[in-house]
Amino acid sequence: MIIGIDLGTTNSLACVYRNGHTELIPNSLGEYMTKSAVSVLEDGRILIGSAAKERLLLYPRQTAVSFKRFMGTDQEIVLGDRVFLPHELSALILRQLYEDARAYLGQEIEEAVISVPAYFDDNQRNATKLAAQLAGIPVKRLINEPSAAALCYNLGVTYGDSRLLILDFGGGTLDVSVVECFENIIEIIAIAGDNRLGGDDIDRAIAEYFCRVHSLNYEALPARQQEALLYQAEAAKKVLSQAEDPGRHFSGPQADGISLGQEAGTWKYREPRLCLTLERTYETELSKELLREICQPYLERIKSVIARAVRDSHVTPDKLDDVVLVGGSARLAVLGDYLEELMGRRPVVAADPDCIVAEGAGICAGIKSRREELRDMVMTDVCPFSLGIAVCNDARDQNPHMATMIARSSMLPVSRSETFYTLSEGQTHIRLGIYQGEGYYASENRQLGELMVRVPAGPAGKHSVFVTFAYDINGILHVDAESSGGDRRETIIMNPHVQFSEEELQEKVEELKKLRFVAEGSEEDHLLMAKAERLYEELLGGEREEAAWILEAYRQAVGEGSTIELKKIRNYARKRLNELERARDNIFGY
Repeated sequence: MIIGIDLGTTNSLACVYRNGHTELIPNSLGEYMTKSAVSVLEDGRILIGSAAKERLLLYPRQTAVSFKRFMGTDQEIVLGDRVFLPHELSALILRQLYEDARAYLGQEIEEAVISVPAYFDDNQRNATKLAAQLAGIPVKRLINEPSAAALCYNLGVTYGDSRLLILDFGGGTLDVSVVECFENIIEIIAIAGDNRLGGDDIDRAIAEYFCRVHSLNYEALPARQQEALLYQAEAAKKVLSQAEDPGRHFSGPQADGISLGQEAGTWKYREPRLCLTLERTYETELSKELLREICQPYLERIKSVIARAVRDSHVTPDKLDDVVLVGGSARLAVLGDYLEELMGRRPVVAADPDCIVAEGAGICAGIKSRREELRDMVMTDVCPFSLGIAVCNDARDQNPHMATMIARSSMLPVSRSETFYTLSEGQTHIRLGIYQGEGYYASENRQLGELMVRVPAGPAGKHSVFVTFAYDINGILHVDAESSGGDRRETIIMNPHVQFSEEELQEKVEELKKLRFVAEGSEEDHLLMAKAERLYEELLGGEREEAAWILEAYRQAVGEGSTIELKKIRNYARKRLNELERARDNIFGY
């Protein structure tokens, strides 16, 4: 069985294609979306998913979210007394998805297709594959997220022959693709993106605006207060986006605004303000107009990404049949308004923007599995960045420029070859600096690696090296170089921070295996206890006392190990905590 996985910044999902359609795979809580969150308990055990995300507000230093943004780097993430790298945390999420899929399908998972942002570079793609290896999942195919969305959207919406602009706006990344659909062929014409732009940035901008208004320093706030503000910002943003229809396929409950705040350890709600209590209480109204003002710098960045994709595609906006929004942040109303102004048409929000990438990855898995009804499907993809070699015009040149080997938006797989010559008298080596980017000078781009090739000594320009770049469908770069003297070197570009020998890889796998996870089947108990603890801080009076009683009763039942008592408190807590949360939310009318 081959499955598709959307490894997201905020949520991750798994999907399988069987019986002629995609089927999202539920986790142990019965939810399709697993929160991309990891938390370390006081006893060192690991929590993953919703239970981990629930702990973020109260235990921000023991909980990690949005670590996908650091994939391909050596950024250390400290949780309690443990230190993780981004691909290790991603491996824990993948492991959970893998176990949930195996339990749900009742069979072994032979392989997975994992979606990645189209603008992920080689380091980030290799880090994703490494995370899968650490999780014990064979992965031979990566698919770009907007390509997966296009695949799913084309099968689900009958457009016939069409040209679409698909904007994938998630929690941490932005991808824009121009796609042409013709019969059973889906061709990605051009892509552009920003790996540092997503819904998380909007939340942070709202929180920082709040702090500026009240002359507070966001960075100087305690971690719990920072998370409290981000929590409020996200909720306010969602309610303001539900106030009117941001796209033709989206509808939601009506609401005028939201006020969220922490006062004396309790959440206090008023419309339409954000509140925070330190030495005194600070309040700020958040309207849709103000949200648009806060979002404007990010909307301008979105505009520049769209402009690049449109320019590269040579398809003018008036020639597009539709603009389609996917991803967790697709419902942002101010985004829909802005795109309508920019593109001259109201964008379409995909029917299920949170799940469409996972379903597309599931369809890709079905294609790999040679499902009969998908056998004729053809999907092409393109190179997101230009790739090249640092070269000098002569021996005196101190600032090498980049000779492009593969131009961005080249259709994959692609292979290009070029010959480079010696510059100096008696030169015995040619150093090949391998770069990725659009800058004229090599130093303006990201260096991916280098090869050192031997050449016979001789006059300048006599000897040479023949270089081949091959960029595969997974976005992995292979470089081969052979000199006129017969010396041959080749490499698959890998980030040195995420490149291991077989022995090192096995050692890393064993390290992760030694981690202690919460007992299987107890994820909901930890989720409900974390929710009770959070509601205790948010509520007052009798409701607060009830949250405390539930928390203590739960802890006692877990400690005693009584299956009957644990089931009783679980059933009661599941129902009553949801009622308390709904009653709290009804104060501001949504």
